[in-house]
Amino acid sequence: MTLHELTFLIIGGLAGGFINGLAGFGTSLFALGFFLTIMPPVEAVAITVAISVISGLQGLWIVRHSLTQNPRRLARFLLPALVGIPLGVASLKQIDVSVLKYVIAFFLILYGGFFTFRRNLPKIDRPTPVIDMIVGFFGGILGGAASLSGALPTMWCSLRGWPKFETRAVLQPFNVVVLALTAVMLAWGGAFHARTLLHLCVAVPTAVLAAQFGIFVFRKLNDDVFRRLLIAICLVSGTVLLVRELI
Repeated sequence: MTLHELTFLIIGGLAGGFINGLAGFGTSLFALGFFLTIMPPVEAVAITVAISVISGLQGLWIVRHSLTQNPRRLARFLLPALVGIPLGVASLKQIDVSVLKYVIAFFLILYGGFFTFRRNLPKIDRPTPVIDMIVGFFGGILGGAASLSGALPTMWCSLRGWPKFETRAVLQPFNVVVLALTAVMLAWGGAFHARTLLHLCVAVPTAVLAAQFGIFVFRKLNDDVFRRLLIAICLVSGTVLLVRELI
């Protein structure tokens, strides 16, 4: 492994781990670009998905109490996503993934840009089980098709009036489960070969440590700041995704 490869592995692990620890999603958007610089796409995606799941397990621990308080809410998102994942994988042969990423980037930028600079954020307090299920379903499709499972749930959850731990109790397990299933499918396809495992030996410890720092920052935020942070991350994520696709 060269110094060039080692540097990009560490930077990618730090970026992906920190954002996962801070917000519970976004590893792919922040880390994948660094990994693609030094390895083929399949290997880069495999490593990104692996560190997202492993670092995400730490985030699950800090919201364990919120998970047990409202399991039905999570189920409304997660169960439809399990149906959507294989549909997303199957759609890879029918759609242009690059075009799909442009569309998602556009909506992330539009959504994030609109709400980031508003003084008062909307707060949807009423139960919305049907919308939750629709968001979860399409989140699963996007996860299977482009490893972008967190985009739609994050946009929707940031408009709810939930405390930050309850919001994360939806986003974190949702992304961990969807991306874990994606990792299984990648492993079945032979993505985790000897070189990938060597790169993981560098990226995983780096991401785990960075996630701990992200979790530390998360604990310091109040509920309103966390909602605004999620919206701002949507704007940044959309911009990163657009720039990555353009270059």
